[in-house]
Amino acid sequence: MNWLDKLERKMGRFAIPNLTVYLLAGYVIGFITMYLMPELISWLTLEPALILRGQVWRIISWVLVPPATDLISLVFLVLLYYSLGTALERTWGTFKYNVYIFSGILFTVLAVFALYGVFYFMYGVEIPLSSIGLVSTNYITMSIFLAFAAIYPDMEVLLYFILPIKMKWMALVYAALAGYSFITGGIVTRVAIGASLLNFIIFFLSTRNLRRYSPKERARKARFKKQSAPHMHYEGGAKHRCAVCGRTELDDPCLEFRFCSKCNGNYEYCQDHLFTHEHVK
Repeated sequence: MNWLDKLERKMGRFAIPNLTVYLLAGYVIGFITMYLMPELISWLTLEPALILRGQVWRIISWVLVPPATDLISLVFLVLLYYSLGTALERTWGTFKYNVYIFSGILFTVLAVFALYGVFYFMYGVEIPLSSIGLVSTNYITMSIFLAFAAIYPDMEVLLYFILPIKMKWMALVYAALAGYSFITGGIVTRVAIGASLLNFIIFFLSTRNLRRYSPKERARKARFKKQSAPHMHYEGGAKHRCAVCGRTELDDPCLEFRFCSKCNGNYEYCQDHLFTHEHVK
């Protein structure tokens, strides 16, 4: 994910902290609107034909369409995804979490427009997608759950605050439900599932990325940092010093330093001696 790290350095300042709070607040607003002013929901849906006619707010407003239609389900959804979303943001960082959520939204919008184009090409008329199915953020929230389960598979949660169950088993159930909906649902449902879960595939297709954020890898890095910290304070305030030539980052800011895994002890080497030194046994 080097491209994502580079993008974060350039645009990280634009990331929205606590994005989960805003997303869930949108669900609550949409839920209230659905019951107090149900006719207004039709003005919020993702409808490409109407967007092309000038109703551009629909590109964003469809996020307000709540994935839950009853109060109890909405309460459980808000409580669950607030904890999962904030935990993901702390694990990945605000920028990467923003990219994960917004990419799911973007892929859904693009896929719905592509579906609209296919229908128009095949039939030569504009077919309102709302007459076939309603696009909501249900599967985007599911992608949050799957991401959390992939990072913390053995963490236990209380299902409905009663039944303890591990995240990996709940993720399998979620995946099965999504698969069932994909098979039995209409074309709009299939597009919504495929598009909104595409961000999960992009982030987790690489096992290297999984290890990078896994609890075991983070704990290993924390132990290494703790063990090496006492040995990384040198004259002048330098934090790195080559065990062969004695140069530090103060001598040349372009120097890169690495620890050798084959040496017996915490020995650090510059880029010129990392592969040429004699291993300490």
